[in-house]
Amino acid sequence: MNHPTKQEIGRILRDSKRIAVVGLSNQPHRTSFMVSKAMQDAGYEIIPVNPTIDEALGVKAVATLKDIKEPVDIVNVFRRSEYLPDVAKEFIEIDAPVFWAQQGIYHEEAKRLIEENGKIAIMDLCIKVAHAMTKTH
Repeated sequence: MNHPTKQEIGRILRDSKRIAVVGLSNQPHRTSFMVSKAMQDAGYEIIPVNPTIDEALGVKAVATLKDIKEPVDIVNVFRRSEYLPDVAKEFIEIDAPVFWAQQGIYHEEAKRLIEENGKIAIMDLCIKVAHAMTKTH
């Protein structure tokens, strides 16, 4: 599995402002909440994408990526690996450049689909850890 280099990841995080978080929980003890809060605290705009909640981190949730009206820089995914192909298909339909699956989440077919469509796929890497390593924003 090949990630973009640390420099490329640093550039992505530096140039990005808005992160759509698929599977963001509104429960403070959940990893998706803690990671997204850290990114929000670092200055990123977080958009919760979860049809089962009304809001998270003070932001109204949307049911799907297609429900987001403004441009998205990164789609950060907190869903189990078997759901990645479906999320990747929806991701391709919006105009976001980077698909980022959290630590422990990887799916070869989804990665191939994303890259074949000219987008960047980062998988099995925590965005919060990457952000701390690259010290951006």
